[in-house]
Amino acid sequence: LQAAIAEHHGVDPECVVESAGTSMANHLAMAAVIESGDEVLIEHPAYGPILDVAHYLEAKVKRFRRIEENGWAVDPAEVSRSVTPKTRLIVITNLHNPTSALTPDSVLREIGDIARTIGALVLVDEVYLNAVYEEMPRTSFHLGPEFVVTSSLTKVYGVSGLRCGWILARPELAWKMRRLDDLYSATPVYPAELLSVIAFQHLNLLRERARRTLEADRKLLRDFLEQQPALAAVPTDWGTTSFVRLCEGDADIFLERLQSEFETSAVPGRFFEMPDHFRIGMGVNTEMFSEGLNRLGRALASASVRKS
Repeated sequence: LQAAIAEHHGVDPECVVESAGTSMANHLAMAAVIESGDEVLIEHPAYGPILDVAHYLEAKVKRFRRIEENGWAVDPAEVSRSVTPKTRLIVITNLHNPTSALTPDSVLREIGDIARTIGALVLVDEVYLNAVYEEMPRTSFHLGPEFVVTSSLTKVYGVSGLRCGWILARPELAWKMRRLDDLYSATPVYPAELLSVIAFQHLNLLRERARRTLEADRKLLRDFLEQQPALAAVPTDWGTTSFVRLCEGDADIFLERLQSEFETSAVPGRFFEMPDHFRIGMGVNTEMFSEGLNRLGRALASASVRKS
């Protein structure tokens, strides 16, 4: 499996650390780099478990903003203003979770330059990156030794049950992460590893299956949002998620009603520190996704009637 991951990314197998999904990969990567009291700079909005790990490791957490009006893009100037000589790690997701905003290599290089000047590393969670279909992006691990990358087969390839995740890091850091994983995981799940190796042999088929579904779902969502003045979102041509803002009202109350009265769920924005938003996930079969949007529309119409 280590060799299959290395071949997939075009890296030395000694740079690969296997893990039980991306969340464990992020945990191992951060635990190998951070000591209690170290400063960590994390994007906002952020995927909650990344913040949780940093706090669990007793890091001093600082933030840099990704702004909706700027398409949720990473602003290197904002990163530069936010780091200090004590910053040990800069953490971003690419594609951004929850918005699916893509950070191009040019911006990542700038972030790498910032990290290098202060002796920090850049952790990039790339679990959604291969949901960019026009031109398959290359992992940011190739941009320089300051980059540490995590990913898995879960989000884009749809084989979450295998719990196949990994880290890419320079060999001496990868070795440290493997030693940590020995404490957390002890014995690998060999049947899942064997199935993961088989999955790597068929990634193009899995990716094409996901692409067809996501492109159909994305078109449905774009058309739906154009007809819903109560909602706003930054559109993208990639990714499996969309981060939608409820323009008026309490999003948590709305989502509770959506679930209880219309049996439909979306991820509350408070999990990403944005309580007026919610995350819509794509990738289910188109008929089911269409029905979910239909129920969301009915819930919005019902909320509008109640307000009037």
